[in-house]
Amino acid sequence: MKYMKLGSKPDVFQTEGNIRFVATELATDIVITVGDVKFYLHKFPLLSKSSRLQTLVASTNDEGNDEVDISDIPGGPSGFEICAKFCYGMTVTLNAYNVLAARCAAEFLEMFETIDKGNLIYKIDVFLSASIFRTWKDSIIVLQTTKSLLPWSENLKVINHCVDSIASKASIDPSEVEWSYTYNRKKLPSESGSDSHWNGVRKQPMVPRDWWVEDICDLEMGLYKKVILAIKAKGRIAAEVVGEALRAYAYRRLFSSLDNAVNNGLDCTRHCAALETIISLLPAERGSVSCGFLLKLLRAACLLGSDETLRGDLVRRIGSQLDGASVSDLLIPASSGENAMYNVDLVLAILEEFMAQRHGGGDEELQDDDDEEEVTMDGENHRHLVSSVSGDSDLALARLIDGYLAEIAKDPSLPLPKFIAIAETAPLAARPTHDALYRAIDMYLKEHPGLSKSEKKRLCALMDCKKLSAEASAHAVQNERLPLRVVVQVLFFEQLRQSSAAAAELPSSALRSLLPRESGNSYGSSRSAATTATTAEDDQWGTGAGDAGSFRSAGGGAMATNKSGGGGDGGSSKNGGKAGKGMMPRKMLSKLWSGKASSGGEHSGGSDTSESPGSAAHLDAMAAGDAKSTHSRSTRHSVS
Repeated sequence: MKYMKLGSKPDVFQTEGNIRFVATELATDIVITVGDVKFYLHKFPLLSKSSRLQTLVASTNDEGNDEVDISDIPGGPSGFEICAKFCYGMTVTLNAYNVLAARCAAEFLEMFETIDKGNLIYKIDVFLSASIFRTWKDSIIVLQTTKSLLPWSENLKVINHCVDSIASKASIDPSEVEWSYTYNRKKLPSESGSDSHWNGVRKQPMVPRDWWVEDICDLEMGLYKKVILAIKAKGRIAAEVVGEALRAYAYRRLFSSLDNAVNNGLDCTRHCAALETIISLLPAERGSVSCGFLLKLLRAACLLGSDETLRGDLVRRIGSQLDGASVSDLLIPASSGENAMYNVDLVLAILEEFMAQRHGGGDEELQDDDDEEEVTMDGENHRHLVSSVSGDSDLALARLIDGYLAEIAKDPSLPLPKFIAIAETAPLAARPTHDALYRAIDMYLKEHPGLSKSEKKRLCALMDCKKLSAEASAHAVQNERLPLRVVVQVLFFEQLRQSSAAAAELPSSALRSLLPRESGNSYGSSRSAATTATTAEDDQWGTGAGDAGSFRSAGGGAMATNKSGGGGDGGSSKNGGKAGKGMMPRKMLSKLWSGKASSGGEHSGGSDTSESPGSAAHLDAMAAGDAKSTHSRSTRHSVS
């Protein structure tokens, strides 16, 4: 910190309660009142430096009074004391903490060069321009003191000088900054000094681009806004760094005490002002602030009851980069008085905004912000790039939605239409697997046991059983909360998957034996052998159709057996055993459908038996087709 010493005489000011006086042999001849403090001083040294005191003393002499009241002097008693000591020639030290109070007090007392050469105003102005405004921390300290000295500090242009000094220093190249860590900022691994020497020579520690961010967080909101606007006006700081500065300020001034203030019913005027200031300063560039930070600002706006315009602006901005959010960021608490845990309507509005911008913006998001760099590509490569970026964005969005669904499903008061609306916002092709969606659906079924059959049908229609993994399918088969029809779909598609896998593992000789010869005759007796094996397999699985309850447990056991690789008929061939393990028998499917009506169509969990869209008709057709195929094969075998 820079400082300046004035005067050379010893300081003989003394204090007794609210009285301050100069301990000399000469009797004092003037009393100056500043607030509740009285100064007993001498006229001559004061009047030789202050034009205003000359005027005031002259008026009091006419009234026969030796007391002058200057309670309105900026800087108060401490500011006037510095000026008085300077008049007496006593030693006084000026620094960043008291220089502005002394400067404003000297201005009030009119201590100009016209009264005495080398007067206090001149000396302080030299100190400010030559030292204070050239020093980073001193400029910040002086700027902090300006609030209590308004409007004098504004009129003297001290605020403008400090703001310009801070903005200029923050905008210089970090390699030219002589900087040490302040406040509580944690060092980055590259800055920790673990490799601070190279060949015995100490290296200069790397200065990060945001080295100034923490230092200005102590500024009052109005001053902070002036500094950020000045930094942005310089145009030499990246938007991401400005965004980081606003994030740090928000955590220091807004988020740290917001919940406590709201929960305890405290006055949130300061928090509202901070929120509005931060939002107004956000850089316009997309990605300059993280989506998580924007969502925290939106959460604060909801807690503070901010107007719809402000929240709408945040929703639009979040919608442009929602694929960068996390599930925890979306868990915005519902407003007080609502019978819900989370503000699902707000998240749905954000998702709709994201999709609207996605379809309305086209390929504009892929344009390079740097006009100097031009990338030339043909139409095919450009379409490939667009498709790749779009696919990554869809995948991230689907993961985000499924994770969010799993969290809000735990809310017992969440209506089913809202759950479905959130789930349907993800593009159809965005989910390569439906495991996460199945988990969310299962969680909702668990927390809402009173769902009707039709509601369960609507809920499970969100899920595509073909996109469940083997582990998820095994869980679904034994899940008592799922409708029976969904369980059957899972088993059916698992059978198809296992059949395809078994066919892929057949050796080339076996595949060649199944192909017709060029003359139209088959290889040996492979047709009759395959037909006989198929018929025997159908008969074997057909005996195990049983009732619906045994079917669920049997299906799960088969899948588990197939997963572990054990079991199977000892008499079957190696390949035949692989193909048969865990397969859903066709006769079991047909018997299950035919026996559905007599059993009431309900399983042990009382789930829905109505058709899931696109599943029952397909399964019935498959069952009918398999029956015809078996009959025709048997007929051809008998003819042969």
